[in-house]
Amino acid sequence: MSSEIIKVPDIGDSTDVEIIEIAVSEGDVIEPEDTMITLESDKASMDVPAPKGGKVVKVLVKEGDTVSEGDDILELETEGGGDTESDQGDEDASEKSSSKQDAKEEESAAKKEDEKPSRKKSSGGGKRTVEVKVPDIGDSTDVEIIEVAVSEGDEISEEDPLITLESDKASMDVPSPYSGKLVSLAIKEGDTVSEGDLIGTMEIAGEGDEGDDGEDGAEKETEQASAEASDDSAEDDEGEQEDASGGEPERKEIRVPDLSGSENVPIIEMAVAEGDEVNEEDPLITLESDKASMDVPSPYKGKLVELAVKEGDTVSEGDLIGYMEVASEGKAKPKKAAQSDQKTATSEKSEKSEKRKGDEASKPSAPATPSPEAQMAEQKPREGKLVHAGPAVRMLARELGVDLTQVTPSGPRERVLKEDVHAYVKQAMKRQGEAPAAGAAAASGGAGIPPVPAVDFSQFGEVEEQPMGRLLKLGADNLHRSWLNVPHVTQFDKADITELEAFRKSMKAEAEAQGAKLTPLPFLIKACAYALRQYPQFNVSLHPDGDKLIWKKYVHIGVAVDTPNGLMVPVIRDADKKSLIDLAKESVELAKKAQSKKLKREEMQGGCFTISSLGSIGGTAFTPIVNAPEVAILGISKSQMEPVWNGQEFAPRLMMPLCLSYDHRAVNGADAARFTALLGQLLSDIRRLLM
Repeated sequence: MSSEIIKVPDIGDSTDVEIIEIAVSEGDVIEPEDTMITLESDKASMDVPAPKGGKVVKVLVKEGDTVSEGDDILELETEGGGDTESDQGDEDASEKSSSKQDAKEEESAAKKEDEKPSRKKSSGGGKRTVEVKVPDIGDSTDVEIIEVAVSEGDEISEEDPLITLESDKASMDVPSPYSGKLVSLAIKEGDTVSEGDLIGTMEIAGEGDEGDDGEDGAEKETEQASAEASDDSAEDDEGEQEDASGGEPERKEIRVPDLSGSENVPIIEMAVAEGDEVNEEDPLITLESDKASMDVPSPYKGKLVELAVKEGDTVSEGDLIGYMEVASEGKAKPKKAAQSDQKTATSEKSEKSEKRKGDEASKPSAPATPSPEAQMAEQKPREGKLVHAGPAVRMLARELGVDLTQVTPSGPRERVLKEDVHAYVKQAMKRQGEAPAAGAAAASGGAGIPPVPAVDFSQFGEVEEQPMGRLLKLGADNLHRSWLNVPHVTQFDKADITELEAFRKSMKAEAEAQGAKLTPLPFLIKACAYALRQYPQFNVSLHPDGDKLIWKKYVHIGVAVDTPNGLMVPVIRDADKKSLIDLAKESVELAKKAQSKKLKREEMQGGCFTISSLGSIGGTAFTPIVNAPEVAILGISKSQMEPVWNGQEFAPRLMMPLCLSYDHRAVNGADAARFTALLGQLLSDIRRLLM
C-alpha cells in the first residue's frame, strides 16, 4: 500500500474555482470515476472524478475553498507504488518503469526472433505478422491501461479498439491499424505505456512474394508496401487517391450540429485554439442553453486552421465553427491488399463528405449512431452489464441526469459515446413534449401563466447576485412542477399525543441501549404506514395517460430532511414491516447521509407517501406541496399543550397539528378526513397499531 496526492485535473482556462460540494470523507473507500468534489464557476459546475480507486487518507480541501489546476485535493492510499511520497519514491518508480521498458524491449526482440520462421512460412500462404505499437499520445508518458478490449486469437477489424488509456486529463481508445488476427499481447490491464511501446503482434493479409525476410521487421514491410502503393496510385489514371504519406490535406468546414430546436445558444467554453491538432470526437466548444449544456465534438481528425467563433458568442444549428485541414486518405496498407479497400474507403469518405455538406443539420455526426427513435423504441436497462464509457461521457451523463444503463451504445464493443447520450436526451424530451394532454398531462412549465416582470433591484439599493446551487435548483424545479400539475387540497386536524409522548420518554433509555434514538418520527412513520394499508387510495399514482391509477402493493415512506444545501427526501422502504426501533435507526442514518451529501440516487426513489415535520422548529400549520407522482403528503407542526374538553372538564393535553395535502384527482375530501381521523386515533392510542 502507498499514498498518493490526487490533484485538480485540467479545468480549462478557469482558475480559483469554488468547491461547492465534497463528496468523500476521510476513511472512505472509493472506486475510479467516483466523484471527489464538485466545482462551480461563473459558467458551469462540474464533478471531479477519482482517477483511481483506494482509501481516502486525508481530505486536503474544504467546502468553499477555491482551487485551480494542479492543486491538491486529497491523499489516497492505493494498492500500487505511489508517485508522490518522496523524491526517492519518484526515482524508484522511474527505475521500475525503465526496467519494465527494457524487459518489454528484450521480450519484443525475443518474440521477433521466434516469429521469423513462422513469418517465412506464412508469407507463402498470403499472411504476414506485424507489430502493433502505441501511437502518438501527445506529451503523455507512462499512461495507464484501464481496459484491454481484445484477447489473443481475436479476429479484429481496422479501427477496432485494442486498449483504453487514461491519463490525469482524459481517456482514449487505441484503435487497431490493421484488420487481422491478434497473435500475441505484450501488455495487460494496469500496465503503463508510452508512445512506441509494443502492444502485441497481428497476423494480417499480405502478398506471397513480400515479407519473406523476417529479419527486416514488420515496420520495414509496412514502409515498403506504403511506398509501392504510392507509386502505383500515381500511375493509376482512374483517379485513386494517394496514401497518407503523400496525400494533400483537405480543408473542411466545421458547423454546429442539430441542437434539438434550440437557437442562439451561448458558447461558454472554447476547448481548442487555432493550430491545435484535434482527434475525431474531441470537444471543440461547449454550449449551454436553458435546458442543458453539451460539448460539440469534432467530426474529423486533423489540424484546426481557423476559428469563426469565440467564447460568449451565440450560435444556432448550421452556424460555422471553423475550418480544419484533414488528411485526404487513411493509413497506408500493403500494396495489393490495400488497393480495393482504398477505393471503397475513398468512395465512402466522399459520400460522407457530400452528405455532411448537404444534410449535416438533420443527421448525427457519427454515422454509426442509430436514430433516436430506434434507440428509444426498445429502451431497456442493461442490468448486470458493465457500462463502457469514458470520463467525459460519464460527466456529461451526470450533468444531464442520464442513467447510462438506459442508453443504447453505438461505439465499438458496446461503448457509450457522447452522441448516444445526446440522442437519448433528445428523444426523451421529444416524448415528453408529445405526451397526451388529457387527465394527468403535465402543465408545460407554466404555459399560459404571465411571467413575473424583471426588476432592476439595484435601483433601490446595494444587491449581490449568487448562483443557485444545483440541489436548490433541482428542488425548485420539482416543487414548481408539482404545484402546477397537482390540484392541491389541504386537510387540517389535530392528534392528542399526551400518552404517546409519555410512553416515548419512558422508552428512551431502552431504545438507546439498542442503538436507537426514539423521537416522535418513528411513531408517525408507523402510523402512516398503517393508515396507507387501511386507505390504499392514498398509495397510488396517476398513469401518464390520465385514464388509469397505479395501485402500489408496497409501502415506502419518504421523510423530508432539511440540509444546508436544500431539501432532500430519503425513502424508508417497507415501512409497514419494520419495528419502531428499526424505523428510528434507519431514519437517523438516512438523515445523517442527507446532511453529509452521501445519499445515493436509489435511496431517494420509489416513495409512496411523504412526511414533512416542522415540529422541532415551530408554527401552527402549513400547506405542504405534494411530492408528485405521489398523491399525498403529511405536514407536522409544533405540538403544544391545549385545554381539551373531556366531557366533564377542560384538561391539559399535548396536541400535534396534522396538515394533509393531497391530489384531488386521486383522493376525495371525505377520504382525506377519514385518513387524518385514523391518524389521530392511532397517535392518541398506539395500541391500535397492534390491531
